[in-house]
Amino acid sequence: MPQINLATVFYLTTATFLWACNAIGAKALVGSISPITLSALRWGIAALILLPLGWRVFRPNSGLWQNKIRFLTLGLLGVGSYNVLLYLALQTSTAINVTLIGASMPIWMLFIGAIFYGVRPNLLQIAGAAISILGVALVLTKGELHTILSMEALIGDLYIMFATVLWAIYSWMISRPGTSNEREWPWSEFLMAQVMIGFIWAALFDGLELVSGDAYMHLNQWEWLLILFIAVGPSLIAYRYWGLGVSKAGPTVAAFFANLIPLFTALLSAALLGQPPQLFHGLAFILIASGILISSIRSGR
Repeated sequence: MPQINLATVFYLTTATFLWACNAIGAKALVGSISPITLSALRWGIAALILLPLGWRVFRPNSGLWQNKIRFLTLGLLGVGSYNVLLYLALQTSTAINVTLIGASMPIWMLFIGAIFYGVRPNLLQIAGAAISILGVALVLTKGELHTILSMEALIGDLYIMFATVLWAIYSWMISRPGTSNEREWPWSEFLMAQVMIGFIWAALFDGLELVSGDAYMHLNQWEWLLILFIAVGPSLIAYRYWGLGVSKAGPTVAAFFANLIPLFTALLSAALLGQPPQLFHGLAFILIASGILISSIRSGR
């Protein structure tokens, strides 16, 4: 039964904070490395770091080969496609559009759960989604909600919308083990299967970018260190913690924590620019946290 406790809150909050760092890092790398090359490099480094711990998943008797279609899909949705689409969106859309559209994740999570998994949302979850999204909108508009009406639609908006749907499917999939003993796998092997297959997908996409002539990479030493951080924090640690959080809270409740990403992103940006948090940051946090609490009432019971 899904449950919310301090450990679950820690896992999901840490994951979203690290993904906020990823968004800032990816934005800082715009112009230094092409988006699909960045995704392939990120996951290639992550796979090398994790390999000494998770290499056993590739043995002939591993459960990976009995569930190869499942892990090909997990790697494509959660690692390969999602990150490529996110980086493309950051290249071709505004940060406000990308984050606001990404805030629709709880809605997609409720929709996919109802259609494909027979988990019907209750009124509290729907209300929590609305309140949480309002908090995100408050952050992105800096307290001036009327500015949403002046937002322009960009091609990147379609990228992040598609990415959000894929992430919702991925989250539901990892909450439902493919075999009865999948939850008994060592965490490093379960994550290794996703990371390596995701890297293969990202490398295939990068091949298309190379063929098209759109790939480029001009990195200095500090940018290499930033990519290394992205490969460890927002990749290995965040994905591990997200999986733990989803297994405890369920994908629907976990999706509400994702709306902390724009808040963390705004606070980190303000800190880097030497700007103190504003009143609307506090109000947004209250709204997002309220949405999480309201949506998890049923799970707590």
